[in-house]
Amino acid sequence: MKRPRIYLDHAATTPLLPQAREAMLRGFDRWANPSSPHGAGRAARAALEDARARVAAALNWDGEVIFTSGASEALAMGLGRAKVERRLVSAVEHDAVFRAAPGAEVVPMLLDDERVDYGLLDPEALAEALSKPGRVMLAVQHINSETGSFLLPTMRNPCVDMVRAAGGLVLSDCSQIGFQRHLPDVDMVVLSGHKIGAPVGIGALLVKNFDMLEPSGGQERGYRQGTENLPGALALVAALEAGEDDWGTTVQQQFDFEKVLFGHGIIFFGASQCTHIRSVASPRLSAAVMLMKLDAMGICVSAGSACSSGSLKPSRVLTAFGVPPEVAARTIRVSLGWSTTQADLDAFADAWEAIHR
Repeated sequence: MKRPRIYLDHAATTPLLPQAREAMLRGFDRWANPSSPHGAGRAARAALEDARARVAAALNWDGEVIFTSGASEALAMGLGRAKVERRLVSAVEHDAVFRAAPGAEVVPMLLDDERVDYGLLDPEALAEALSKPGRVMLAVQHINSETGSFLLPTMRNPCVDMVRAAGGLVLSDCSQIGFQRHLPDVDMVVLSGHKIGAPVGIGALLVKNFDMLEPSGGQERGYRQGTENLPGALALVAALEAGEDDWGTTVQQQFDFEKVLFGHGIIFFGASQCTHIRSVASPRLSAAVMLMKLDAMGICVSAGSACSSGSLKPSRVLTAFGVPPEVAARTIRVSLGWSTTQADLDAFADAWEAIHR
């Protein structure tokens, strides 16, 4: 009997949670358009507004919730329609951020372990950018999608304070939130459904208040056009309401996995990291070779973001983090999800050791 493949690429996308699937199927039963004025439409609208309130409650968010088709649309909406004159982005943002903010000024990383309270952004470079004319929006990830490093911890952050003191706004891409439900203190938050166990095609833009955003007309309180995706919204709620207990591994098991990998001489990047995304470097084999060998052993991992891992160029993110090119060329990403088990982690550790033996 063929052994099932081991999937450790959850930062790219993760399987549909059973409760999200059930919620989506219930949404399909409410097939009426939520914008229709008749009874069936009003019932769909009531379900949609209930989902909106539950998203805010699950994330302890006291602002507005706009459902989108995913993180890319939410980024385009937040960065493109924010009432600002200039955009600043961290050097290690996802490619979708750079597409949503062409011409944005890039803020480099702070490669100094003694100042990790700044969330890895260079405060001097940020201060210089803020000194220029025009109201700004800073886009900075909560958790980096390639290394798992916290760029914007949930605690009070001096860089956020700097932007707000200058009258600006802060947007955080929280697509890699994992099972944690604690958001950084920012003005806009981007969510991706398919990274947390909801289906592809649903996400959200969370906004402290609508005054920060130019309206577009149409649905979603006039801030997004298109028929609302009620099944997707219900599935997103179900995924957000799932927690640590719905994961196949505990936080302690994830930390133990890190210790095992350290024992094999694997290198990690970032002073403060989440437990579900690991950026690891082979001692001598290229990332391409590692991907092929692990794939042949039935283990799915990636080399950086799924949107750029097909490129032969060095990872832009690892370069910005100060990783030497020869190390970046040997680095892969291992990312855990709700369906990951202890047996999966053990199998990866064994495979890694066997490849390098």
